[in-house]
Amino acid sequence: MIQQFKSRQFLAFLITGGLAASVNFCSRMLYSLKLDYPMAIVLAYLTGMVTAFVLARLFVFKESQQPLRHSAMYFVLVNLVAVAQTWAISMLLAYHVLPAMGIRRFVPEIAHAIGVVVPVFTSYLGHKRWSFQ
Repeated sequence: MIQQFKSRQFLAFLITGGLAASVNFCSRMLYSLKLDYPMAIVLAYLTGMVTAFVLARLFVFKESQQPLRHSAMYFVLVNLVAVAQTWAISMLLAYHVLPAMGIRRFVPEIAHAIGVVVPVFTSYLGHKRWSFQ
């Protein structure tokens, strides 16, 4: 299992995922100009998810024989789990953990950044097994 995380494919997943996470993170700031934090988190995640799907299909799982429609369906299912992880961690950190630690500056940004990173490993395994098999 650990070997999967030492592969070139996982490195490509990290790079493309990092780009998608950047889109997620930056778009959340834009969405927050008009929407409340919880809704901005969800919309930003969807924006990042579309970016991640395109990049993963083009650069990470190039050998996938899965039809595009099936890949997209499984990609969404795997990401529903990941968005739940991202949202729960972001909310827990922003509203409870970071304030309890005395952190007052950049709380939404710190909480969201950590929330985005957490599902990297579970998402990789899910996409490798189901989205792009």
